[in-house]
Amino acid sequence: MTTGPQTPREWLLYALQAYEIAVLSEKDNFVTLEKGLVVEIEHNGVFKLLSDGAVVAPFRDLEELCRFIQMLP
Repeated sequence: MTTGPQTPREWLLYALQAYEIAVLSEKDNFVTLEKGLVVEIEHNGVFKLLSDGAVVAPFRDLEELCRFIQMLP
C-alpha cells in the first residue's frame, strides 16, 4: 500500500507533476524549474518562488503557485 505525499517537498513535487511543470533538479530545500525559476521550501510551510535569484512571491497554496507558474511567459 502506497501512501500519498507527506512532507512539504513531496506535496510540492506532487503538485508540480499534476500541473505538468517540469522539475530540472532538487537540492536541499530548493526545486529548480524551467524558465530560471526556483521554489524554496521554507520551514514555516511557505513556498517561495524565485526568478533568476530574485524573490517573486511567497505562496502557501500550491495550486495558486502552480497556476502562477503556468501563466508566466
